[in-house]
Amino acid sequence: MEVLQGYTYHIKDEYFDFVDDKMLLQNKEDDSYRPTMYCIKDSDSDLYWMVPLSTQYEKYSAIRESILAKGKPCKGIIMGEYDGKQAAFLIQNMFPVTEKYIDHIHTRNGNPVPVKKELQKVIRKNVKSFLALNGKGIKVTFTDIDRLKKIMLSE
Repeated sequence: MEVLQGYTYHIKDEYFDFVDDKMLLQNKEDDSYRPTMYCIKDSDSDLYWMVPLSTQYEKYSAIRESILAKGKPCKGIIMGEYDGKQAAFLIQNMFPVTEKYIDHIHTRNGNPVPVKKELQKVIRKNVKSFLALNGKGIKVTFTDIDRLKKIMLSE
């Protein structure tokens, strides 16, 4: 499968079973694919960084506003529109996968749904920042991305 940049995907259940990480957002609710993941190709490996997308806009907007009100930056939660709805892109919950675990691209009426270009730029910039901080030993994600990366690269 060709993995296109700028789109969202769904991850296979076997990934979540295989890595067994309780900090990852659950894959399914009520037999529908959840959550949708924004996909970024890693520049140094065959990995893809998956950023969960949530439609719980009010919840994550309130969390973001609370962080900003304390005078802190909030690069872990990016608010924007996706597929005609308000959504939160949860960089704080990102994780790596290989193409093997990408199930399918997210579609609406059979057509892939792109993320708006300006929103893509912000997400990519913040993911890059999170990866740089993580590389310096600063934990900025809820998931243990170092552990997950080792698992994926060892396959």
